[in-house]
Amino acid sequence: MRFRYTPLQIAVHLGAWFPLALLAFDFFTGSLSANPIQDLERRTGSAALTLLVLMLACTPLNALFGWQEALKRRRALGLYAFMYASIHLLVFAGLDYGLSWALILDAVVEKRFVLIGTAAFLLFIPLAVTSFRFWMVRMGKNWKRLHRLVYVIAPLAVVHFAWARKGDIFRLQGDIMRPLVYGLIVLLLLGLRLPPLRRAAVSFRTRVLLLVPGRDPTP
Repeated sequence: MRFRYTPLQIAVHLGAWFPLALLAFDFFTGSLSANPIQDLERRTGSAALTLLVLMLACTPLNALFGWQEALKRRRALGLYAFMYASIHLLVFAGLDYGLSWALILDAVVEKRFVLIGTAAFLLFIPLAVTSFRFWMVRMGKNWKRLHRLVYVIAPLAVVHFAWARKGDIFRLQGDIMRPLVYGLIVLLLLGLRLPPLRRAAVSFRTRVLLLVPGRDPTP
């Protein structure tokens, strides 16, 4: 049996594994920063957030451009995001805190970015577990309701990232450029899911495609 992979499918898988491969290369060649544990935490966290944002972008891309294949890549992007989030958590708990649950609990209680990050990860677990077709069929309409948690997880992940940086995103002070960019993108992607904006996006796509000879405006 032959499997045919599309260019987007290949790009998703290669792109998702690249940060981990580069991280492993830097680790084994001693090319990490002077604080390797912090480097591991930041890079795995950034990869998780980037993949989560790309997953959120799939539905708007289909609404705006009728790109149906983007919808088929949501699950892979989501699972890769969860993989990096899990590695991020393991580095934090295992390497940074030596699996000392007392210290970890203190960090969760005392550091707001750790609390927000933990909440986002715990909400992510049921989405990753039920991301397979078996659960889609078994849960029916409840599957969609459960997976709307991603609309909570993404903002929490952005806030976690912002508060973990040396800056204040709400006062526009310090190292906030990347968190601010992520926040604006997530806000845009979530906004495009609102019925009025989604209808406007579909209407815009239809009008544009009507101007293109031989193109069908329906997705």
